[in-house]
Amino acid sequence: MKPKIRYAVVGLGHIAQTAVLPAFAHAENSELGALVTGTREKNRELSDHYGVTAYHYDDLERAFEKEQIDAAYIATPNSLHREHTERAAQAGVHVLCEKPMATTQEECEAMTGAVVSSRAS
Repeated sequence: MKPKIRYAVVGLGHIAQTAVLPAFAHAENSELGALVTGTREKNRELSDHYGVTAYHYDDLERAFEKEQIDAAYIATPNSLHREHTERAAQAGVHVLCEKPMATTQEECEAMTGAVVSSRAS
């Protein structure tokens, strides 16, 4: 049996809480490995509910390493997509980003460039 892909959900807003997080209960090849948000109250509440460790945005890379994360689901506000995508790519983590990917073409190109260059290393 193949090991499951471990995800960190980065950003715990409405879409993450109503669609993404509940979906892990039915996933066959994926599991929730960590939660990451800027709101410490959400960290505690959702960490208890889903039984995984929650981290602050400042500790994103630590979450990836400590929880052995394979992929990040970026569910932050659009203005933070680039930062979190680039940080995940630098950490060697695969990235799934909510739409819109970014607010400008320049940001999209920077994000794809970060992912491509991380794979080339």
